[in-house]
Amino acid sequence: MIWDNILIYFVVIPVLMLAGLAISKSMAQIRTICVIGASALLALAAYVTIAYLGERATGNTAAMLFTGSWMWFEPLNIHLALGVDGISVVMLILSSVIVFAGIFASWKIDPLPKEYFMWFCLLSTGVFGFFISIDMFTMFMFYEVALIPMYLLIGVWGSGNKNYSAMKLTLMLMGGSAFLMLGILGIYYHSSIDGNFTMNILEISQNNAIPQDWQMYLFPMTFVGFGVLGAMFPFHTWSPDGHASAPTAVSMLHAGVLMKLGGYGCFRIAIYLMPYAATELAWIFLILTGISVVYGAFSACVQTDLKYINAYSSVSHCGLVLFAILMLNTTAMTGAVMQMLSHGLMTALFFALIGMIYGRTHTRDIRQLGGLMQIMPFLSVCYVIAGLASLGLPGLSGFVAEMTIFVGSFEHTDMFHRVFTIVACCSIVITAVYILRVVGKILFGAVQDEHHRTLTDAQWHERLSTITLIVCVAAIGCFPSFFSEIIRNSFLTIIKVLPL
Repeated sequence: MIWDNILIYFVVIPVLMLAGLAISKSMAQIRTICVIGASALLALAAYVTIAYLGERATGNTAAMLFTGSWMWFEPLNIHLALGVDGISVVMLILSSVIVFAGIFASWKIDPLPKEYFMWFCLLSTGVFGFFISIDMFTMFMFYEVALIPMYLLIGVWGSGNKNYSAMKLTLMLMGGSAFLMLGILGIYYHSSIDGNFTMNILEISQNNAIPQDWQMYLFPMTFVGFGVLGAMFPFHTWSPDGHASAPTAVSMLHAGVLMKLGGYGCFRIAIYLMPYAATELAWIFLILTGISVVYGAFSACVQTDLKYINAYSSVSHCGLVLFAILMLNTTAMTGAVMQMLSHGLMTALFFALIGMIYGRTHTRDIRQLGGLMQIMPFLSVCYVIAGLASLGLPGLSGFVAEMTIFVGSFEHTDMFHRVFTIVACCSIVITAVYILRVVGKILFGAVQDEHHRTLTDAQWHERLSTITLIVCVAAIGCFPSFFSEIIRNSFLTIIKVLPL
């Protein structure tokens, strides 16, 4: 029975939220439904994490836990197949935390609050469904469900050149989806050994059915398809414009979770199912992701808009995720997921704070901001914490993730990998430059507009949103082994299939 599987409720809860919002009559009802739903998702993620750790503690070494499969479309052998490993579990935690914080960051959204939260819930449905799916068709379906709402969320509730940004984002991500669909179909039609085709990721990997010559064609399609969403150079240009125009909570969910679908898909499908091609072609994509890391950091240095600074910073940090995945060893890939978790939380915190500052000052131009520490001390202190996490201060999540990535990357003894690791390490210095520049200018500089002196600090719902994210950033930084062990054990099954 499908309802006996705990994972299906990650999709059911957002759908129930959608139904409740559709019949809601007042802002109070809208907020109540969203808070109850987001809290339920957070509690469910915590329960699944505890249950997962309990199963592993009893000696259950299955690649995926809580699995279930129900026939969906028999002619193509498509199933609603669910299951999670440690990587999926931490992504579910990340998604639930950011959805919870995003609800409170959008507490006073205007106009059309009901419609906004309905699209927000649909976006959440796609994200959660993607992370619990182990059938390629189901993953692709939820992937599209997560992408489509972005156009309206930016086009209707965004700011600035929102129509251009929404269209550019949609077209580029749909272009990536076209590559991805071709790759998935190619994998499907080469997945058979005994005449039965399958979309199930575990079955395809166990059969090792995809011929090596076809892997060389299909791997680039799937990696580029997911890499577009991961803001891989040169397919990254949609990201800064999309982030800059999106409303606060959408930027949080988009940068914090949606971009992680790219990295997750790269190792779950591209590398896991086509290990031979991953080994042979990794060097090409290492060059592209290395460019993303350094280019994104340099671009952030020359921006004057707070959102564009954080958007280009996301290009750099998400480039590190793909960079580490392509190192194809346990340490670096563990660091990649830690970076996904860390970046998701700290960039969501950044976008939440930028939205709160913009809502008061009506500007994101750092040349027009200054002295905010004396005007809104709570928001300013939170911004400093987010900045320190981004530049890798020990004790916060950024340090743990980046150190794991660089240590794992340097395990390669050849000159090519070590040179690119050193180049990627340079991004740490560049990140410190733009973070400290912005913090010094807008928080501790002279007040640029006397009208800003009358502004108020964060309200209760804004404090709840930011504190939730800060606690999580600090928890990862102080207790990294809890998360790294969950992740590391899950990568062992992927590493085993690599012909290294």
